[in-house]
Amino acid sequence: MNDNDKKNYSNPVTATITGIRDLFRKYESAGELKNTDRLDGKTVLVDGSSSGLGFAIALNVAKRGAKVIMACRSGIPGKGEEIKRLSGNEDVHMLQVDYSDITSIPKLVDNCRKEFGKIDVLICNAGIVPKKSRKTLQGLEEMFMVNYLSKFIFVNLLLKEDCFNNSGSTHPRIVFVASETHRSPKEFDWDAFGIYKDYTIGKSIELYGYYKLLLTTFAVELSRRINQHGFRISVFALCPGPVNSNIGREAPKLFQPLMKLVFAIFFKSPSKAAIPVVYLAASPDMENKPFDYLFLMSRKEAAETALDPENGKKLWELSERLTDSLRF
Repeated sequence: MNDNDKKNYSNPVTATITGIRDLFRKYESAGELKNTDRLDGKTVLVDGSSSGLGFAIALNVAKRGAKVIMACRSGIPGKGEEIKRLSGNEDVHMLQVDYSDITSIPKLVDNCRKEFGKIDVLICNAGIVPKKSRKTLQGLEEMFMVNYLSKFIFVNLLLKEDCFNNSGSTHPRIVFVASETHRSPKEFDWDAFGIYKDYTIGKSIELYGYYKLLLTTFAVELSRRINQHGFRISVFALCPGPVNSNIGREAPKLFQPLMKLVFAIFFKSPSKAAIPVVYLAASPDMENKPFDYLFLMSRKEAAETALDPENGKKLWELSERLTDSLRF
């Protein structure tokens, strides 16, 4: 990707145009999600699943026979009941979590472990694009916390508590919903890691891409660490493409009617955008793979910055240090 391409994700207008353009490009498919790709007997946790893409993912895996755990900030219990009705699967459950509040993450892990036992598939989908910076209860910037650090804390707590099912015939899977915007940042700003800074809507898309770079780098490093002494867990990341969801709900009201129109015409419906996510979660094609990255349904390399082991090591160390300093 050249410098001009990287700039295409730097603001809301060019990011939207780039997303539309990408949908009309031809890509070689990595595989096909089949009706026979079932999840019977599997426990699947999907976070951020009360609306948009997360809801569509939860519905799809429920239709495939999974026990579904919906980890959400809101929509309890109504959204879970809706998934039951639409899927015909009664084995759907909801747990409350607020990723902007670190103290709610250990509670989620504890409730999940006590109520449902081992997890076969974890789908980390939750994300926000706020119109301006907001400070969390712990003094962190909310988008940094929700889109990246919460995932680092959540996954590591699940690993620490031995919450993944390694006793089955297939290996557990962790799927991170990332974004092609992770290619935009030229470098990591290690000196400012975790430091709260004010910003407005003009900076939101740029920071969204930066936090997706952190997330993708974490996914690569996570696979590297947990599989270094033998294959244990598949770790996947993907960009589902531009989705007609409510992630832009905090955009200025003046632009919302136009955004809704553009999203409705050009962007993928959540149900279609969920297909590559569920492919990574359910397809036998992905068994025995330590790591993979998809854009739409096409396989490609993650950005070089995300694949660099030194960046992965540095990110892990800073994330651990920050997490330890919060003392939750």
